[in-house]
Amino acid sequence: MSPAIPEVSLTLEATGRRYVLAEGQSWAIGRGDGCAVMLDSRSVSRLHALIQRKDGGAYSLVDLGSRNGSFVNSRRVTIPQVLNDDDHLKIGDQELVFHNHRLSEPVHPAALTDTRNAPTQSIHSNAVVTILVVDIRDYTQLARTISEDLLSQTIGTWFLRAGQSAQRLGSWGQKYIGDAVMAVWVHDDPGRLQADVIRVFRAVCEIEAATSEISRTLPLPGPLRIGAGVNSGVAVIGGVDHTAMGDTVNVAFRLEASTKTIGMGIVIGERTFRAIGVPGPFTPRQVELKGYDAPVQAFAATFERLRDFVSPQTANTLPL
Repeated sequence: MSPAIPEVSLTLEATGRRYVLAEGQSWAIGRGDGCAVMLDSRSVSRLHALIQRKDGGAYSLVDLGSRNGSFVNSRRVTIPQVLNDDDHLKIGDQELVFHNHRLSEPVHPAALTDTRNAPTQSIHSNAVVTILVVDIRDYTQLARTISEDLLSQTIGTWFLRAGQSAQRLGSWGQKYIGDAVMAVWVHDDPGRLQADVIRVFRAVCEIEAATSEISRTLPLPGPLRIGAGVNSGVAVIGGVDHTAMGDTVNVAFRLEASTKTIGMGIVIGERTFRAIGVPGPFTPRQVELKGYDAPVQAFAATFERLRDFVSPQTANTLPL
């Protein structure tokens, strides 16, 4: 009697080795010890990519800012890519095949995405956007003090929860960069700008709550902490790769970095502040941004005060 074929797995084409994806919600791919899919190649980063299983049963490939990239069916992965049975993956120079015998028909990415906030253009264009950047504090030190297996589980779970929150609250696209997540909201309707920004803040609060939960449930040496930068303005976006480029994006990353020096959880740009129409929990700060000649006006808050601000009771009283 032939052995049962695993329902979900990866097969390394060069050797035929099969990696079964059975227990858990995420599986790290890389050449580092502890990766569920460990690939012996210098072209593969130590923590290269993740396979994530979502609540609905779909599986996605997430590139973790790897040096040589991750590809599905010869297309580079820049956002989480939904996988179908017999998809061909390339991780560095290693080729694998994804098997999911549970699938009776292909999973279309649109079926897993909230398109309320999606722009109509599929080519690069200018758009008014809000950029959220969330970064794990002291990640380098964390990586040096825990096993790669635990590190993979931690970052994989955090990416999964952060991406789910951003997508559910209307983000047009998310990118995963090292130990940070960048999410983009596109404001097609100027009349919804305030409501969209409030949704961004709610995503921040959900991500911060998920970070605390991960700290409680995993055997980490100390609590995970995050910082968040939010900036609104015009950016160049691409509907195919869900990318955003320009000074608005650069400033969002610099605002997140400034949370470390001013000791606050979230720092937002002036246009984002104007969009909410009230001071709310934010206090003005002059912040130095790396690469910029002069300090800029920004606004900072703690996560505790932000949670109070976006509670349904408070948000319903905001002026429109």
